[in-house]
Amino acid sequence: MFAFACRPLLAGVIAISGLALGAPPQANAESYSMQVGGPTSAPVGYIEFCKKFPTECATRGVDVAETLNERTWRDLQDINMLANRIVTPATDQEIYHRDEVWTLPEAYGDCEDYVLLKRKWLEERGWPTSALLITVVFDEVGDGHAVLVARTSRGDFVLDNKTDKIRRWYDTAYRFVKRQSTSDPNRWVSIGDPRWNTQNTATSR
Repeated sequence: MFAFACRPLLAGVIAISGLALGAPPQANAESYSMQVGGPTSAPVGYIEFCKKFPTECATRGVDVAETLNERTWRDLQDINMLANRIVTPATDQEIYHRDEVWTLPEAYGDCEDYVLLKRKWLEERGWPTSALLITVVFDEVGDGHAVLVARTSRGDFVLDNKTDKIRRWYDTAYRFVKRQSTSDPNRWVSIGDPRWNTQNTATSR
């Protein structure tokens, strides 16, 4: 079973994006692509969450990437920053005295809870589920972590409780493992990360 460490932010290190809210980034010619593989298992916590809140796991909208413009870029900026501000980071052990409890947070939560809240708020602003993908990664120290990937017409962007900055997926130090399918949020697919494949090839030479 994948273990989520959800290492919280240290006080005072929240990074603020230098990009203007009204200026979405242009398309990028970056050659690395997030390569989606075959079916894989959904996280246990997500399965239990969907049993309790099935409407939160329903497909909404058609299978398309969201058009990135000034309004939708502002959506991402606003929602990421607001959730990071109002939810206090805490582990499942601290809150529930057990692991892998995924829920919509009210005051406290860990990385998956931030993701669920951001996803819900963006859906309420009209984003389709196909463009809001819960994604599992290994973070910069090798711990399990969850982020929300926004699939847009100008690439995939990461919303993260560790930073207020919206980053392209390949600009993170994370190793991407799996994410929701674009066609069905209850199906999960593996991710091939070519950045790691390149590093591993170089190291083995």
